[in-house]
Amino acid sequence: MLSPTEPPPARRSIPQVDFKLDDFDADEEMYRDFYRKVAVREDMLVPLAEHHNEAHSYYVLFDRTATWGHPGMPQVLAVHLQRDREKKTFAFEQAPLPLPAMAQSWLIHRGCPHDAISLDPKSGPPPADEATRELERRLAGDGDHYALGYSYTCDDPDDMVTVVALCALDARAPSPFRVVVEEVDTDTWTHTLREGGFDTKDAALQWCDDRLTGEAGPLPPVRPAAAASRPAGVAKALTPLAPGRSR
Repeated sequence: MLSPTEPPPARRSIPQVDFKLDDFDADEEMYRDFYRKVAVREDMLVPLAEHHNEAHSYYVLFDRTATWGHPGMPQVLAVHLQRDREKKTFAFEQAPLPLPAMAQSWLIHRGCPHDAISLDPKSGPPPADEATRELERRLAGDGDHYALGYSYTCDDPDDMVTVVALCALDARAPSPFRVVVEEVDTDTWTHTLREGGFDTKDAALQWCDDRLTGEAGPLPPVRPAAAASRPAGVAKALTPLAPGRSR
């Protein structure tokens, strides 16, 4: 993803988001909610992907203000705008999420065509390998099997990492708790994404905490299932776990 510490060779004019709402209005409560949750930082939201049709707009946005907010908070914002062109009104949904693939999944499950919300390849460090690309495809495409429980984003240029703990919505799922970790190599300016499987939430959160302190061992493999119906995905609803770290 994009980062405020992006290296000099990648510096360029930063694209600006356009919500295309100049001719639209909303009731006072909706407008105030949109301003408070989205528009107040519009000039700091960088589009990583977007798709528009007659009635809807879908955005994956990098929130440059997040680095100055509460430590560890998600730096990606998914926004779904719905427009009534006859009444000239709009409504919206939004969700802060830790990874771009999770924002893609959130939008796809709100009607965005899967192949229409691809990330801009110039928007940040590209995937380092096929394993990263494959896991990102699964996270983006299958969004109702696991729920987001905890995440922490660290944009320290010496260790740019995001850890995400997911819990299964199906109690019969193998490895009912999973950890997804994204690491950015600032020397090659690429990123990797890996996942591991855990039997308990405490073990998953402990691994996240250990990774953030530089003490984690390798991720344990995801336990296979004889009749697993789908690979792990991203939640359509948030199911919080107790946080594993606070800085």
